[in-house]
Amino acid sequence: MSMEYFSGLSETAEIANSFGMLTESMKITFAAVMIMATISIAIFMLGMYINLKKWGMGSEGYSLKPKGSIFTFPKALAYQMSAKGHGHGQNIFVTLILDALLQRRALRRSPGRWIMHIAIFGGWIALCIMSVAMFVVEIIHMVGIHIISPEVFREMLSFPNDVFSYILLFGIIVAIFRRLFLKKARESTIAFDSVLLIGLTIIVITGFVADGLRNGNFWGFGMQSDLAPPAALFHVVISLFFCIAYIPFSKYMHMIAGPLTLLANKGGE
Repeated sequence: MSMEYFSGLSETAEIANSFGMLTESMKITFAAVMIMATISIAIFMLGMYINLKKWGMGSEGYSLKPKGSIFTFPKALAYQMSAKGHGHGQNIFVTLILDALLQRRALRRSPGRWIMHIAIFGGWIALCIMSVAMFVVEIIHMVGIHIISPEVFREMLSFPNDVFSYILLFGIIVAIFRRLFLKKARESTIAFDSVLLIGLTIIVITGFVADGLRNGNFWGFGMQSDLAPPAALFHVVISLFFCIAYIPFSKYMHMIAGPLTLLANKGGE
């Protein structure tokens, strides 16, 4: 079974096809997205395996001898989070909410930097959650469980999707501004930072353009609606590979390593 997939492209496909504007090569099938998602997740898992193996070669000071096994780090982390492990003894939920989620340590260092981080982190995570939710609704609808139709659910997510997309865009603009006009931020910027910013910018802009082409708003820049399927396909591809597959091999890894470090140290506040 195949179906045009991604943020309501089925409607766009039907409209474009009625005018004879849609070719087979421009259709986005559910199977194609599933294949790309599977490849992205497989690359992500490979990267995590490499990282866990590397972390397994860590210091003996964390209670376990380095073995290079992917199980060494989880064991060491579990020990550190236990009552026997060293650290500040902060409650795990306080650490997760205040330190990992709300990033209070960054706020104390620099409010401006905190605004940038919280906008990028919050926008990205929220969009990711909504994408997964939309995907799940599509799946259960395909297997015959009609709790809610994908079209209705997609419409429900339309407004929050726009809100968090603009929050993410705001965070990216702040990050670019800091690296262009603040000497300290500019001098500390490395190639990894530039790659992340460029990648996020492309993903956000292409998402706005794909949605603009589908809905006919100003982000479509007056282009023809039949460009919506390939524009959405491009957005899907780079989102999957940049925001999933690339994480373990990039500075994005700090989104995973950072909270784990905080948990190991029991907060540190």
